[in-house]
Amino acid sequence: MKHFIAAVALMAATPAMAADKMTLLLDWFINPDHGPIIVAAENGYFEEQGLEVEIVAPADPSMPPRLVAAGQADLAVSYQPQLHLQIHEGLPLKRVGTLVATPLNCLLVLEDGPIKSPADLKGKKVGFSVAGVEEAVLGAVLGKYGVTTDDIELVNVNFSLSPSLMSGQVDAVIGAYRNFELNQMDIEGHPGTCFYIEEEGVPSYDELIYVANPETMDADKVARFMAATEKATQYIVNNPQKSWDIFSGTSVELQDELNKRAWADTLPRFALRPAGYDAGRYVRFEQFLHDSGMIPSINPVEAITIDVTAPAMSQ
Repeated sequence: MKHFIAAVALMAATPAMAADKMTLLLDWFINPDHGPIIVAAENGYFEEQGLEVEIVAPADPSMPPRLVAAGQADLAVSYQPQLHLQIHEGLPLKRVGTLVATPLNCLLVLEDGPIKSPADLKGKKVGFSVAGVEEAVLGAVLGKYGVTTDDIELVNVNFSLSPSLMSGQVDAVIGAYRNFELNQMDIEGHPGTCFYIEEEGVPSYDELIYVANPETMDADKVARFMAATEKATQYIVNNPQKSWDIFSGTSVELQDELNKRAWADTLPRFALRPAGYDAGRYVRFEQFLHDSGMIPSINPVEAITIDVTAPAMSQ
């Protein structure tokens, strides 16, 4: 009996194996787009993978990829279109996982307004938040209808996309998210209509991705992170109401009609295989940006994205 007590005491004094720490920078404040990350944390899936993940919302949404490139965080949530440009700028970044596997961006107009087709935007004002990729996307959509960006007036409305449209400051906005602005306008009594860019001439792409610095990342930790978020995504798909309760339970700010609607609209867009990717999708978007004059050359897909689980699978 004494030996048994001594053994129990020794076990109690032995510390548990320390979890590997990771820092994840979000692209924006926590919202339904981040569902798998929050559910993975709340359900203990990161812990199951031996990870302790610090989730950080950025003060400046443009900074997370640059901080990862500088080695100041392990992962950042970012956007596929921006990644292509940042690699051409020389930033040491690669996509290592996907969070939201379809475009969310759309060309948004008032449902009861005069714009019934992108062709109607000739001579009109279009609001935007971020210059660059949005202009290429808008140019592709308009080009399908024989309109160019020279035929419209581009107005920088900063981040007031839906307010500028509802107030009549502009006739349309590009860069609005179909799961947020569309619901926000409906709730406020100004229903909108989305022209979905992937149906209007823009190659489909991964809206939200995870990026890492390939020169400094720990591929094993990243692979375990992807396994945890994959399990969380499966849980969300299997348990939509329970997962909403878990997610919204983390903050009172999330418990409103807009976030509830956005959750339902985002759920089918989460990547079911976060680590996996469609190489052709990245090839096509790289070509699209080159054809639009946004990038000077074309990188091979290996320079843009990587499957961090592949080495483990081949062993």
